[in-house]
Amino acid sequence: MNNEHMEHFKITIVEPFLLIPFILLFFLYLIACIVSNRHYKRWSYLRIFYWALGILCMATIAVGPLAKSVHKDFTAHMFGHLLLGMVAPLLILLSAPMTLFLRTLRVKQARFITKMLKSFPLRVICDPLIASLLNVGGLWLLYTTNLYSQMHQNIILYLFIHLHVFIAGYVYTAAFIYIDPIPHRTSYMYRAIIMIISMASHGVLSKYLYAHPPYGVTTTQAEIGGMIMYYGGDIVDIILIYIFCLQWYKSTKVKSNLVKQVNI
Repeated sequence: MNNEHMEHFKITIVEPFLLIPFILLFFLYLIACIVSNRHYKRWSYLRIFYWALGILCMATIAVGPLAKSVHKDFTAHMFGHLLLGMVAPLLILLSAPMTLFLRTLRVKQARFITKMLKSFPLRVICDPLIASLLNVGGLWLLYTTNLYSQMHQNIILYLFIHLHVFIAGYVYTAAFIYIDPIPHRTSYMYRAIIMIISMASHGVLSKYLYAHPPYGVTTTQAEIGGMIMYYGGDIVDIILIYIFCLQWYKSTKVKSNLVKQVNI
């Protein structure tokens, strides 16, 4: 058996085990839904769908054809970046996991978690500006240095970067659209300004990659990857902007109704 067949055999053996964390996450969410439904209003099936789809997006980076291609194909890597860093965080956020988690806890435990969410470190990290620096800034660091080529040579670094991409993407999304309880809320205007700047920075990075391929990436793959990052990112950004503007509109409408009631 040659080295290529041996490598394929190892991957085939390991792949089922890589699915275990994602399967556990899916069923833990379902169990939380069952527990929550015993005491509160029935949990939305749409949120369950968002969670399942978000988990599926993450799983495709660990198992399957795309997972095998990201190591040697920058185009595949960029598809993975969109799924892991933009699509999955948005879907997971829309499933409101923290709200569901708090509904499954006893009052004392829920208060403890809420107290942690109000802590200063989380307040700093969840600020739209800091969240944008961690997310978009991390991508600039990844693609404009030789960190991209190094992560394919070190499994620990590879896992760390992918974990960072998802967590940073999730925190970034949660910093702009409020689905779960957010103790430290910022104004819509402030979030709108930071959102415009961060999205523009993401677009500039995609154009930079088009003209300046990362180390070890061919010009053709860099051009295709840059376009995927640019246009694919725009699609996710449009959805994010729509939800943000809808929340802003509803908030303004509620305030307007309150003012009318006070005047009456």
